[in-house]
Amino acid sequence: MDDELPPSVPADVDDDPVPSTPDSVEDLEEAEAGPERVERGPTAPVARAGSDYRRAAKSLENLLLGGERTLKRREVAQGVGLSLFSARKLWRALGMPNFTDDDLAFTTEDLEHLKLMPNLVRDGVLTEDAALSVTRAIGQMTDRMVVWQVEALVEDMVATQGISDAEARVRLVEELPNLIEPLEEMLVYSWRRQLSAGVQRLAVRAREGLEASEEGRTGSEDDAPLPLARAVGFADLVSYTSLSRRMNEKTLARLVQTFENTCAEVISVGGGRLVKTVGDEVLYIAETPTAGAEIALALSREIAADERLPEGRVAMVWGRVLSRLGDIYGPTVNLAARLTAIADPGQVLVDELTAGVLESDARFVLRRLAAQNVRGFGEVRPVALSRGEGTGIVLD
Repeated sequence: MDDELPPSVPADVDDDPVPSTPDSVEDLEEAEAGPERVERGPTAPVARAGSDYRRAAKSLENLLLGGERTLKRREVAQGVGLSLFSARKLWRALGMPNFTDDDLAFTTEDLEHLKLMPNLVRDGVLTEDAALSVTRAIGQMTDRMVVWQVEALVEDMVATQGISDAEARVRLVEELPNLIEPLEEMLVYSWRRQLSAGVQRLAVRAREGLEASEEGRTGSEDDAPLPLARAVGFADLVSYTSLSRRMNEKTLARLVQTFENTCAEVISVGGGRLVKTVGDEVLYIAETPTAGAEIALALSREIAADERLPEGRVAMVWGRVLSRLGDIYGPTVNLAARLTAIADPGQVLVDELTAGVLESDARFVLRRLAAQNVRGFGEVRPVALSRGEGTGIVLD
């Protein structure tokens, strides 16, 4: 957040290369407003439904933003104590669109909140790079969260109220004011719980995991320099692409949601973390090889037991990873993905190093398979993992 350019500089050396993308309610007047379009002109008829919608949308915007948009970008940058160049880096990290010098884009509440990160930099608590990275995480995660929540609410309204998707999106604007406070409260509560768990997982127990990962290793492995020891697992659905081509919107949505919900529940109950979902595939991590193996077996079992889902394939590798940007990287991740791709439907695979760590545990049965040539790893001998003693992860 260094002040590379003083706020008084009249022109930006990095001025907006693309047209402005306003996001205020007034910019919706040319868009569809209910069943009719809004026409301009002193005598143009305006649909009552469209007019009511715009009033509701404007009221919701003011509620969410804390008031009317009355400030331009240079006024906010100066109020925050940044050059326009530095302020724009902050806004882009948050995922805001480009604004021109003439756009009334900000409120006084924006001005107060946008001071937070620059003040941490000035006080020496964070470097500028760290502040921007943390801000980018907030922007990207909340963007995805909002899309998810809106779509979930719209889908529920369509299902329960018997209205169309378009009608539900209009009606949502009127109903959201009653949901803002509870959703915000749950967001803060969840963030604090996740931060507590994350500190334990990523800091306090990191050394313990690295020491445990030494078993069966020589130190010459490709992932040896990486800082975190984790069980990395993938699960995917067989023939998902061909199935999705034959499904309508509702059936495909139901399939994806069932798969993601099932995997999320298993991973959570098993003490792991769902890193991400990509269509028909989930990526998870766990802190110990046994936890990773239990999750892998439970995922395979629950996918097979659900008649709404096609068959699944699962693989898990115990190794070291790099954690950045909310994702994980390294050879361990790549190997787990490759093993998933070569697994048979309903099968759970691990690599030989992981099998060596698990083989003394009576809860697991390991069967070594014929070696295969795996892209990027050469010849790899996969090991089939199945249930031994015990019941494994039990879902309520």
